[in-house]
Amino acid sequence: MRLLDVYSLHIYEFYGKDIPPYVILSHTWGPDEVTFQDLQRVPYWTDETTRKRGFSKIGLCCQLARQNGFSYAWVDTCCIDKRNHVELSEAINSMYTWYANAEICFVLLEDVLMGDPSSNATFKEDLTLKSFSKSRWFTRGWTLQELISPACVVFYDRNGEMIGTKSSLQQEISTITKIPETLLSGLVRPDLSRYSVAERMVRRP
Repeated sequence: MRLLDVYSLHIYEFYGKDIPPYVILSHTWGPDEVTFQDLQRVPYWTDETTRKRGFSKIGLCCQLARQNGFSYAWVDTCCIDKRNHVELSEAINSMYTWYANAEICFVLLEDVLMGDPSSNATFKEDLTLKSFSKSRWFTRGWTLQELISPACVVFYDRNGEMIGTKSSLQQEISTITKIPETLLSGLVRPDLSRYSVAERMVRRP
């Protein structure tokens, strides 16, 4: 498993019991993402890599990891060599386990913006939850396992402002995704690893 050092942005490979505690990023892919090859360049911080749109989300993930006391993060855009088809296939089959073993899953909703800070608290919350429910993140095939497998899931808007957690937003998430609250709460822990990738992708909200 490759992990990103959140201080140096170097990528390291770990195996089995040597895998350190790490956080994981869940997001929607867009144009101009930072790839594994981009972070192999030396020095990558002086070239076009830092100007890619995807670099800011990696930076935010690393910042949140450091704030929470972690030194490593996993980000799918740059921790998998997608040019290697064997590695990509193995990574897809390991995804559930990697999310389940993460200490925290940070969900970045790039199409959600917290309500105007000058607004009253109730209006701000209503406005945020309205855009939250319409986020493209909830239309992804991977949303099911990325919601259920990690014990701790925290949602952030596009500016990195915390919206809430899987626990605090449990009712809203259940309404949006139709996933029972018992699954979201962890009272029932389904083993999604026994389902094929195709079966998981079918369960779109």
